[in-house]
Amino acid sequence: MDARSLELFFIDGLPDGMLTAEVFNWTGHVLRFPRTKFREALRRPETQHTGVYVLIGERDGTPLAYIGEAENVADRLRGHIANKDWWDSAVCISTTGDLLHKAHVKYLESRLVEIARQIGSMPLENGNTPPRSSLSEAAQANMESFLETLGIVLPAIRVDMFLNKARSVPKAATIVATPAEPAEEKFILQTPKHDLYAEAILRDGEWVVQAGARARGSWVGSNDVKTHYGKLHSDLVENGILILQNGFSVFQQDYAFSSPSAAGAVINGRSTNGRREWKHSVSGQTYEDWEKAQIAAEVTP
Repeated sequence: MDARSLELFFIDGLPDGMLTAEVFNWTGHVLRFPRTKFREALRRPETQHTGVYVLIGERDGTPLAYIGEAENVADRLRGHIANKDWWDSAVCISTTGDLLHKAHVKYLESRLVEIARQIGSMPLENGNTPPRSSLSEAAQANMESFLETLGIVLPAIRVDMFLNKARSVPKAATIVATPAEPAEEKFILQTPKHDLYAEAILRDGEWVVQAGARARGSWVGSNDVKTHYGKLHSDLVENGILILQNGFSVFQQDYAFSSPSAAGAVINGRSTNGRREWKHSVSGQTYEDWEKAQIAAEVTP
C-alpha cells in the first residue's frame, strides 16, 4: 500500500475528546467522540450526513460494540442515547459533501459487521449480519476502496476491532530483497522445558510469528498481566489463530505482533522479555544484541 497522509484534528484539545480524521485525497470523514460530548457532536454538520457509525463500550465488564447506518446519523444516535446505556464512545463515518446514499451505507454496514465478526476481537450487539445492498460492480469497488482507507484511519484513532493481524504473505525465502528494501530477518524462540518453539520474521516493523509455532496451551503467568498479554492469548485461541493440539496452542497462520515481548508472552504463556529470548536464526544473537549491532552499523562511517 502506498504511503498516506492522515490529518487528526482534536476539536477540544483533549486526547480523549472529540476528534476528526481525514486522509488526503479521500472523500471520507471520521468523527470520534465520547458519550459525554454527545450534544456538541450531534450539532456538527457531518453527523447530519448519511453514514455508518460504531458504538463502543462494555456491558457487565465485557467489551461490546454496535455497528449501524442511517441517512441522518445524528437522528439515529439520539435514539441510541435514550435506549442503549452501555456505550461510552462513538465513531461516525461519512463523507465530505454528504456523497453517500442509503445503498452505500447499507453495504458499508454489512461489510464492517462481516469484518468485525471475522476478526472477533470485539463482541457485537448486532443480531445478524445485515445483507449487503445491491450495488453496481463499480460502486462495490468504490466502497471496498473506501473501506481499505478506513482500515488505516480507525486503528490510528484507537479503534482496533477491524484490524486483522493475521498475515497471509509469501514466506521469507521467496522474497527477493532490493537495495531500498532490506532482507527480512528471522528470529527463533525456544523454551525446551515446555517444548515450545516459534519462528518470527521482522517484516515492515511488525513481529510476524510464523504458522506452525508451538505456544503454551494456556496462560500461566501472574494475574498482573492477565488483562493484557493473557487476554491476547485467550483471544487468539477464541478467534482460531491458535488451535489447541496435543497440549500446545499452535499458530494456524502467520500473525503480526507489535513487539517481540508481546509475541514471546503469548508463546510462553507468561510475561516475557522478548528482546532477550528471541534469537537471530543465523548469528544466534538475542534480538537486543542484534538491534544494537544494527544501530552501530548505521552510525559507522
